[in-house]
Amino acid sequence: MVAEVLQRVRGECGELVLRRNESAFEIIADGMFLMDTRNGESERLMVTAAAECVPRRPRVLIGGLGVGYALRAALDEADAESIVVVEREPAVVEWNRTGPLSTVHGDALAAERVAVVTADLRTWLRENDTRFDVLCLDVDNGPEWTVTEGNNALYEPAGLDLLTERLAPAGVLAVWSAGDSEWFDSALRERFGEVRVRRVPVQRGEPDVVWLARG
Repeated sequence: MVAEVLQRVRGECGELVLRRNESAFEIIADGMFLMDTRNGESERLMVTAAAECVPRRPRVLIGGLGVGYALRAALDEADAESIVVVEREPAVVEWNRTGPLSTVHGDALAAERVAVVTADLRTWLRENDTRFDVLCLDVDNGPEWTVTEGNNALYEPAGLDLLTERLAPAGVLAVWSAGDSEWFDSALRERFGEVRVRRVPVQRGEPDVVWLARG
């Protein structure tokens, strides 16, 4: 079955496409597959596993809205006190707010605990000094495979410095990736006292990976 293109726009990453493939929605960024609605287990795990490590209802920052799975998990399973979502693509926000993706996560963007900011994550972190109990990084496909070249900097030392500065005491940095990365794992272990890795099997290819780092 040929995927049906629902919308095609010019985004920060280049051409951004929302399409339907059988019962799933897919987002394609500049010709590269970015995400879909087929599962979302690892995105939810990124939030819930991190929230289990903090002693109270967490204040959560989610870098990258995606298709809303992480946000829904922060609202329901993590029972977050407050949630800030930073997403640089206006079209992705609108597809989640009023478009077909709103049906995937039960209109999570309308929740009172949720604030959505349309901005580049690095820029927003530099301009805001709020600290979070859980900081979830899911802005691209991970350290080994970034669709947008500028996102590489988030996984490098200066980017990790910026992310670490926005963690509350005993806060947890959770990082989602579409695959493993030895150099990024080493970078986290050099910086944090505790690093745990969770791998989630997927239908095709290598498992998704979630890093949980604190201390």
